[in-house]
Formats: sequence, structure tokens, C-alpha cells
Amino acid sequence: MKHTGWRKPTPGLGVAEQLAQAGERVAVPKTRAFVALKRVGAHIGLKAGDMMLLDTLGAFTQAQDWEEGQRPIVWASNAYLMEQTGFSLSALKRHARRLAENGVISFQDSPNGKRWGRRDAEGRIVEAYGFDLSPLSARVEEFEELQAELQAERELCQRLKRQITVARRMIRARIEAAVSGALRGPWTQFTGLFEELLDRLPRRHQASEQLERLLAWFKELQERVEAAYLKATGAINPVENTDKNDAQVMKKTQEMNPREVIPEPHIPITNQLIPVISNSSEKEEAADVVPNARPEERVDGELEDWVAEVRKKRTALDLPTIMQACPEFASWARNMGGFLKDWGDLHRVAGQLRPMIGISEHAWNVAQDRMGTQVATAAFALVFEKHSAGEVASPGGYLRGMVEKAGAGELHLERSFYGRLSGQAA
Repeated sequence: MKHTGWRKPTPGLGVAEQLAQAGERVAVPKTRAFVALKRVGAHIGLKAGDMMLLDTLGAFTQAQDWEEGQRPIVWASNAYLMEQTGFSLSALKRHARRLAENGVISFQDSPNGKRWGRRDAEGRIVEAYGFDLSPLSARVEEFEELQAELQAERELCQRLKRQITVARRMIRARIEAAVSGALRGPWTQFTGLFEELLDRLPRRHQASEQLERLLAWFKELQERVEAAYLKATGAINPVENTDKNDAQVMKKTQEMNPREVIPEPHIPITNQLIPVISNSSEKEEAADVVPNARPEERVDGELEDWVAEVRKKRTALDLPTIMQACPEFASWARNMGGFLKDWGDLHRVAGQLRPMIGISEHAWNVAQDRMGTQVATAAFALVFEKHSAGEVASPGGYLRGMVEKAGAGELHLERSFYGRLSGQAA
């Protein structure tokens, strides 16, 4: 990006100028460009005010400005734009800056920073300085592909939510049937874990990766509950009955409305399960904790191990958590890498951002070797975020400290990320 001496250059503005040059080489109708952006604007970090300013700028452009070899440059004054949008000068500059940093517009600056332009007799722009909307032309296909991916993601999430609903209904029904029938089994443990999983249900949109993991937990709990129920009722062939039950669940799933998540079952209104009530004597109730009790009357040790393992898995970090806990890093990552689909994309962007905060290639390689690529990438995101917030003065030294803690088994990244999320909520 050419530095005029009055605007501070940044990597984001440099990328925007490269996109503007690419946009000049293609012909894209203005309507198509704006529709493509609006469908993904919120996902790439644009606010409502950003879109309002962009609409205002777009109104100044003409059809021929979007032809190949042309640039749709707008040289409206700040005073006029403030009048049209209702923004203050600082708000106008903030929205324009965000549009540029997100690679949606570019600043075509004159030597003195003034905006001006002129058209020829046919209405084509001959020379102009101001807001350049060419990056939109360059990114139309990217935005359209992103929209298709987001739509597929939404449909997948809906399917996963329906399957989670089915599993929840089956688990709840089995536990309550066992409790009401005073059947012996680890129903208290099942109830506790079930309520924990209910607390993990999304209150807002979550990525399919999180929902798939949540569904796996519900499915595994459902299998455990079903096996314990069949054992308690003395089923002759638990495997066969479990298969039949799974077939019934699948049939119900297929009969569901594909556009809606199944509502809560009509069994109870509250999320709290009925406490275990047994007509057995106190001596029989104590058999669950007495060391000499019969094996079938004790709480299954394997169940306890499984519960511990599930809880351990739940502490694993995922991509959406990292991006949400580190908004500054997420903004830079999207500017550098566009739509980040997986850990590979995030790792690539981390390698690109590494020199910006002074982490040497050697320190980065050591971190990857000793912590693994995924953990090192998550650690880098945290370091980048803390450095941007002024919490870390030496990113390289901080990363080396994290590597040492990892080697000693004392690194708990998930606590740091969830702590930042809690701070955001507060």
C-alpha cells in the first residue's frame, strides 16, 4: 500500500488495496456485489452501521463504474455523508475504517488527503480519489461460496439439533421409567450427567463441530442408560432390544419435520428429573456403597470411569471458543485468511501473524514441536490477544513460558479461554 504520509498503513489496508486492483480487472454488476456481501456481512464482522455507510457510498456509483477496467470510487465529502447517515465524524471514520480493514472498500488517497473526482462526457470516471468499492468486485465469488457454506452449516446444525432432541427424550423417558418402577441401577449418576449435558445445550447458534460432540455425548449416555434399564428389567437379549430401540429412534427421526427442532417432550415440564425413590429397606439401599455388596448392586466402576472421561473431553478447546474468546485475533485472522473452516486454516494464519508481534520462527517451531500444532495455535491466539490488549509486553517470552508449563503438565489453556469468555459476559 502506498503511504501518503498522513494515513497510517496497516496489513488490512494493504490487503484492501490489493483487492481493489483485482476488482478493477473484473466486471461485476453492483447489485450482485452488494447482495453477496449483505448475506455474509455479519459473519465477516460487519456491523449495521458499516452496511448503512456502504449503501450510502454505493448510491453514488453508476453502472459503468463496475465494468472491467473501471473502479467505483466515491468522493463525497464527510459533511454530506454525515448528513445522509446521521453519523458523527468519529463514527463515520470508524465505520469506514472497519469496512477497509475487512477488505470491503479501499482508500484511494490523494497526496493531500482530499477527495475529488471527475467524469468524462460519457459518465466514466477519469480521475478520482476517495472510497474505492472495487474490493467488492474481487470478492463476489468468495462471498457467494461463503454463503453456500454457511447455508450448509445451518442445515447441518438443524439436523444435529433434531437428533439431540430425540436422544434427550429417550434418556429422560428411560430414567423416569426406571425411577418410577424403583429399578436398581446408577440412576442418580445418570441423572447428574444428563443435567450437566442439558446445561451445555446451546442458547444461541453454535458451530456444527460443537453440536456433533454434544450429540455424541448424549448418544453415549443414551446407550448406557438403555443398557442399565434392560439389565434392571431382566431383558433376555439386551443387544437385540437396544438395536430395536435404536431403529425406533431412527424411524421417529425420519418422521420429524425437517425444518424445525422437535419441541420439548410432554413428559415433565421441568428439567429436573424425579428423585430416586425406592421401597427397599435401608439395608438394601446401603448395598450400593458397601464394599461387600453384590456386584450387580454396586455402582458400576466402569460407569464412573466413563463419566470422568466424558467430563475430561468436555474441557477440550474448539475453534469457535477460541475465536469468540479472542476477538482481536479473530478479526486479524479473518482479514488475513478469509473464511476459516478448520484448525489448518487457523494454523496457517497464526504463522502469518507471528512476525507481527515479534515471535521468532525458532520459538514458534519449538512451541509446535513440544505442544503439538493445535495446542500451539491456540496458545498463539491467546498470546496475540493479550499482547493486543496490552497485557503481555514480550509475546515471545510469554509463549516460551507456556511451552515450559506444557512440558511440566501445568498448562491449562481451556481455563484461560473460558475465563476470557466469562469476562466478556460480565
